[in-house]
Amino acid sequence: MLRNQKQKGFTLIETAVSIAIFGILISGALGVYSLITNGVKAYREKATISALAAQYMETARNLPYSKVGTTNGNPNGSLPDQQNAVSITLNNRTYQIYYEVTYVDDSKDGTILAGTDPYPNDYKQVKLVIKNNTTNTASNFVTNFVPKGLESLINGGALYIKVFDSVGQPVPFANVNITNNALVQPINLSRVTDVNGIWIEVGLPSSSNSYHVAVSKSSYSNDQTYPISGTNPSPTKPDATILTGQVTQISFSIDYLSNLTFNTLNQTCAAIPSVGVEVKGSKIIGTPKVLKYDTTYISNSSGQIPLNNIEWDTYTPQLTGATYMIYGSSPIQQITILPNTSQTFNLILGPATANSLLVIVKDAATGNAIENAQVDLQTITPATDNYKLTGGSIFSQQDWSGGPGQVTATDLTKYFSDDSNISTIGTPSGVRLTQTGSNYASSGQLTSSTFDSGGATTSYTSITWQPTSQDPATTLKFQLASNNDNTTWNYVGPDGTASTYYTVPGTTISTTNNNNRYIRYRAYLSTTDVSKTPILTSANINYVSGCFTPGQVIYPGLTAGSNYKVTVSATGYQTQTISNLNINGYNVLQVLMSP
Repeated sequence: MLRNQKQKGFTLIETAVSIAIFGILISGALGVYSLITNGVKAYREKATISALAAQYMETARNLPYSKVGTTNGNPNGSLPDQQNAVSITLNNRTYQIYYEVTYVDDSKDGTILAGTDPYPNDYKQVKLVIKNNTTNTASNFVTNFVPKGLESLINGGALYIKVFDSVGQPVPFANVNITNNALVQPINLSRVTDVNGIWIEVGLPSSSNSYHVAVSKSSYSNDQTYPISGTNPSPTKPDATILTGQVTQISFSIDYLSNLTFNTLNQTCAAIPSVGVEVKGSKIIGTPKVLKYDTTYISNSSGQIPLNNIEWDTYTPQLTGATYMIYGSSPIQQITILPNTSQTFNLILGPATANSLLVIVKDAATGNAIENAQVDLQTITPATDNYKLTGGSIFSQQDWSGGPGQVTATDLTKYFSDDSNISTIGTPSGVRLTQTGSNYASSGQLTSSTFDSGGATTSYTSITWQPTSQDPATTLKFQLASNNDNTTWNYVGPDGTASTYYTVPGTTISTTNNNNRYIRYRAYLSTTDVSKTPILTSANINYVSGCFTPGQVIYPGLTAGSNYKVTVSATGYQTQTISNLNINGYNVLQVLMSP
């Protein structure tokens, strides 16, 4: 007896449609990834150019007027020109830095062409050029240098002091102390800068390299000139010289103090006391390399080295003893401290061995650590393989255009919810308050989808976002909530309570959030001027699962020699192979992965 049977399976048309839909989804995901990568890369490039411009423009500002010129140019001076450009490598990119200096004949006192100015070299115009050799693009920065002559300075000279913060904004009401003990009648003056961060002291007696200037302000870092000495024979900012009839210009940079705590831990996160750590900053006060900050500490009984009231800088730790070696760190190798922040640096230590290899795996475009990259350390003879996986990562969201309604962060263009006062439309792309006519809503909030760290032993390290500063009339702040049930969400700030907020990018995340697998952020936007809105273009949460270090693996107990090869592979990246690797002592290998 025959029975009717239903046919099961897919027709050819259904299969083709499924494949087409899958292709569209993959294409969209790749497009979003490309946008995120390009955005982060562009921001990193701008930050690098800005830092270089601030450093090298200050070098020119601190020169005597007679030295403001290029080595082969007119006017002649001590600044490098294009033929003698300075070459610097940062973030795996090489930059050429040089100056172009010209005299300017200002029409305010006549011109040489009109025959009304017999001295046409009124002042100098300096153009600083920073060229990226990788992209072959150049960034230019132009400023004017006024000549030092003053008609009223017949019996003395003048000292022009300018004080600005870490982003180049004037610091008003800063304390200025000017001393000179080389004079017959020593000078010790206390002054205060005006609202533009400027103080001009006139009528100073002539004296060579003997005016010591120190700048300070309550809750701020300090800056100063330095005497020529045996330990610092060539200061980058030497004690000032005053000449009769001339103005000496010096600029100083100070900003709010910060706190940094180093934790010396073993691989199970237990504290290791009595560890010697030398901490070096990156700021140079003398050539070839006299550091402003270089101090050695011993970790306390809790395995901590608290550094309170330090200035913004990039700090690098190094062990001083022979008992331990660094198995990894979080963040990786060094930490950049922003003004008015409190941050932590975890050093994961283990027993020192005569020969070892620490492998660090990063994304070549963003510089972020790559989690779950497979590292294979091979020996050639005999042939062996030692596989390990990197750990630690970053949650990053730079696109909210997909809108609300997503519980779990599977699509990084979407988020969980908002209060209807949030808009994700506009330029630059990001989050802002809704606008009706010409007015913005006074406040609004957005809650992210749930990020899954993958384990309940997660430590959340810091939260950052872009832009780092907002219009003074607007406010952008955050709170975080974490749990292990993916249900209970209690949003707290840096002190672990609901009454505080993260207001400064780079702030250390409260330990209240640690040991939780799931996390969300909530962004609060507000304005006191309805014609303006805060903007959020990027939100990032750094974390480490357990005490594994982000993007790092350690191979202790190796045998010295060049009998090694390292192969690194990661999903979505090109495999990298480093052959004929020579191991001798403690070695660090950084591997940059390209998509």
